[in-house]
Amino acid sequence: MRIGLLKRSALAPPAITAAGRPFYNGGMLAQRTLKSQTRAVGVGMHSGQKVELTMRPAAPDTGIVFRRVDLPRPVEIAVRPESVCDTRMASTISPGGDPGAPKVQTIEHLMSACSGLGLDNLRIDIDADEVPILDGSAASFVFLLQSAGIVTQDAPKRFWRVTRPVEVREGDGERAMWARLEPHHGFTLSFEIDFHHPAVDATGQRVSFDMGSGRYQRDIARARTFGFTKDVAAMRERGLTLGGAMDNAIVVDDSRVLNADGLRYDDEFVKHKLLDAIGDLYIAGHPMLARYTAFRSGHALNNQLLRRLFAEPGAAERVTFADAARAPAGFAELAPTW
Repeated sequence: MRIGLLKRSALAPPAITAAGRPFYNGGMLAQRTLKSQTRAVGVGMHSGQKVELTMRPAAPDTGIVFRRVDLPRPVEIAVRPESVCDTRMASTISPGGDPGAPKVQTIEHLMSACSGLGLDNLRIDIDADEVPILDGSAASFVFLLQSAGIVTQDAPKRFWRVTRPVEVREGDGERAMWARLEPHHGFTLSFEIDFHHPAVDATGQRVSFDMGSGRYQRDIARARTFGFTKDVAAMRERGLTLGGAMDNAIVVDDSRVLNADGLRYDDEFVKHKLLDAIGDLYIAGHPMLARYTAFRSGHALNNQLLRRLFAEPGAAERVTFADAARAPAGFAELAPTW
């Protein structure tokens, strides 16, 4: 891992910007945080437990930090690849990745929203061990974060720039899955699914998305998590999906989608997998400058990909843009409101 900061130029006083306005004043591309705090209340998808979280502004270079406030002594958990302690069904973090330490489960949808809005610094107080599922997508988090307002900070926005290809693979034949990062001046993602299920197979199986397009809220954020009725009993015996319902997930039986309103996108299944990947990759601590491609990947493989990236010397470098005009197209803009 190599750190190389581009030359910093003088920065005009930071300003709160309107939707669609650049997040710089003729100088560097700056970090972002919230203008005010915002709150969400819901249930955990897996725990079924009521949970409240409060998202607060944070100082430059804080990153995204969860704090378990329900414990006798609050515990802070910084979001970074080595904090991931479990990737079964969701991305779960704990201090130092210790599986026996206090944890926060199912962070990927909130992390995806933060990535989509370009938020660098955030403190999140949570009174249980799982982020609320809300409607099963990232849309509610996007709405709450935008409603709180987004401001620039007097510090350069940092990126991880991938400098050479890195790949992880598992399985063979029909069980094969893989994920890859390659150098790219921007951040694009391509994902393909293969569930061998009639209801899923009838929808789009591949999706590509450019994070600089400004269309995250419209095209990706509303894609919901999904599950199959045949798996529900076994999962609940394992203490999973106890909070799952048709108002926070797409539910599929042996042949069809059971939700009365159907799908939000004609390729909602694969778009949700891409939404998850955006959140999983944002656990890197900074936005990526890379091309991500994946086939049947999930939380575990995405985290393995990050760990492989940072384990290989010279595969990634940390950069800033002293001149925001030299950043990839779209990265200096505030995402439009709903």
